[in-house]
Amino acid sequence: MKRPQSAGKPVERLSRAEAEAELAWLAAEIARHDRLYYQLARPEISDAEYDALRARNAAIEARFPDLVRPDSPSLRIGAPPVEAFGKVRHTVPMLTLDNAYSDGEVAEFVARIRRFLGMGPEEPLDFVAEPKIDGLSCSLRYEGGILVRGATRGDGFEGEDVTANVRTIRDIPQRLLVDDPPPLLEVRGEVYMERADFEALNARRAASGEPLFANPRNAAAGSLRQLDSKITASRRLRFLPHGWGEADPPIRGSYFEYLRGLERLGFRVEPLVERCRDLGALLAYQQRLEARRFALAYDIDGVVDKVDRIDLQERLGFVGRAPRWAIAHKFPAQRATTRIRAITVQVGRTGAMTPVAELEPVTVGGVVVGRATLHIEDYIRERDIRVADTVIVERAGDVIPQVVAVVPEERPKDSAPFRFPDRCPVCGATAVREPGEAVWRCTGGLVCPAQVEARLEHLVSRAAFDIEGLGKKQIPQLHAAGLIREPADLFTLPRERDRLARLEALEGWGQKKIEKLVAAIEARRRQPLDRVLNGLGIRFVGEVTARLLARHYHNWPRFRAAMDRLVAGDPATREDLLAIDGIGPVVVESLAEFFAEPHNRAATDRLAAELVILPVEATRTTASPLAGKTVVFTGTLRHMTRAEAKARAEALGAKVAGSVSRATDLVVAGAEAGSKLAKARELGVEVIDEAQWLRLAERA
Repeated sequence: MKRPQSAGKPVERLSRAEAEAELAWLAAEIARHDRLYYQLARPEISDAEYDALRARNAAIEARFPDLVRPDSPSLRIGAPPVEAFGKVRHTVPMLTLDNAYSDGEVAEFVARIRRFLGMGPEEPLDFVAEPKIDGLSCSLRYEGGILVRGATRGDGFEGEDVTANVRTIRDIPQRLLVDDPPPLLEVRGEVYMERADFEALNARRAASGEPLFANPRNAAAGSLRQLDSKITASRRLRFLPHGWGEADPPIRGSYFEYLRGLERLGFRVEPLVERCRDLGALLAYQQRLEARRFALAYDIDGVVDKVDRIDLQERLGFVGRAPRWAIAHKFPAQRATTRIRAITVQVGRTGAMTPVAELEPVTVGGVVVGRATLHIEDYIRERDIRVADTVIVERAGDVIPQVVAVVPEERPKDSAPFRFPDRCPVCGATAVREPGEAVWRCTGGLVCPAQVEARLEHLVSRAAFDIEGLGKKQIPQLHAAGLIREPADLFTLPRERDRLARLEALEGWGQKKIEKLVAAIEARRRQPLDRVLNGLGIRFVGEVTARLLARHYHNWPRFRAAMDRLVAGDPATREDLLAIDGIGPVVVESLAEFFAEPHNRAATDRLAAELVILPVEATRTTASPLAGKTVVFTGTLRHMTRAEAKARAEALGAKVAGSVSRATDLVVAGAEAGSKLAKARELGVEVIDEAQWLRLAERA
């Protein structure tokens, strides 16, 4: 941008038009020098000259405060504190990655992609490998080249508005450094803190008597989520891009070239990213990076492998909450040796009893570990794990501590094998291990406080209702005080003064905290159907299954009526459920068992009465002729695999079923179609061949 003629004029003599033009130039010029200094280490001007530019910008803004730009350099030092973060709905969900813990799992990932796309082993298939930075996912929205919003990942569908905070991060351009920026670009990446900056931050906190952060990731997450962005500005956060959300024009070509394009827009891009031509190159990259892991300036916990071609990424799509075209290849778990003090048993929301080793605290991978999972009874028996044993503990995926082996020569002579309890340690009810089951379960049901608390904790979790201010600490406290007995009690709490008064009397609950809790609860009365179904805590019904059910039944009344018919033994309802692709007999039996229990039905209906349950969101392509229709594929498709055809149909708004019924709208019959085609003709269901399907999918 050309330097304006008014640049040397005293600020008090500037006209409004001159001030506006000069602020635009200063924003662009200071952003350019920030990139030269902070990202490229090639400063063109002295510190005094740089400070003069910033001082000029501040003086003009002080005289014309209404002209402060959204990309103003002054926002780098923080904005006034806010009461709370607003919520941001991600138009394109920010989903997670599946993990691989071995070379074999990466090989299967590559083979699975080839099977899905119908590609032979010799066809070229390029990947991009990049370090998996241990930070916090963040989305940056640029409109007309100007940064207008920053948001955290949140639950993948809704995050927090942290715009004021991301503006303080030097790696993030306030404006894209091109003359013709795209109308819309949502850049996604990782906010993190380098080890040196983390150590300096902890040293400052120690000197002032503040609690220390456990690791750089926690420090970065805590810094990005400060209500006062001046605090964020005082901590050295970094940002590296690794994807995108909404984009106009759409992103095309290759992911590797997309990253190179971001460099031209003003972003710092990870220099260790490599394009890999085959599986061997991916595994070699993993080995090289693991060898350099602790020499890097920041923490990484693995490598992310991605299909390079964006058109192939689009064909592959997603399964559940993860893309088919990417995987996180985690480094081997870090290990340490310690002693088991005791073995306790935890009870989950479905009654599952999980043994836990209470350990002498030990540091594993930079984190102090005092407890580790022992999984199930058979895991203990196979390894003969006993109290007082010296054991090897690892953090699987650098996250979940688990006991992996015993050091037998250190075992005390008087030790005895661990005997799994046949009664619930919480409520005393009988514990059973059904034939074919791997776990013991408490039979106390909702009479068992542990199960009730675990169900309530699940309900308020991010994956379900996402109620801030309630979690593993607060739920047991409120349940023990008799303030919350069942899910509906959460939503009746705000209007019952006596219960609020009792809450205020509990330790840690002041008036302001209660006000925030009430606001958080009220903000979550409107819930999409899939979140409600997940929140009920029905065995085998997690996020993915809940979404399948929600898409099939669309709204709460239809789902609830179907459950009554299922309990009554209606064969058509059972057949309809089993026809949903991804729903099997185990899920159907679990649904029937849950809704057959009168207490469950009553508690569920009381919860529903307190909510506004939203129908599942409209599909991405609402104008598609397939939107809302139930489609069945049968026979052999020659131009795409069955898996790709199903994924394409779902992307166009269809519900893909595994069998033909009266609810089926369309059957796509490939070569050698058999019984499903015959059933479709018997029921009068519309049948099309593969060529017609391809035309329909292309037209949609």
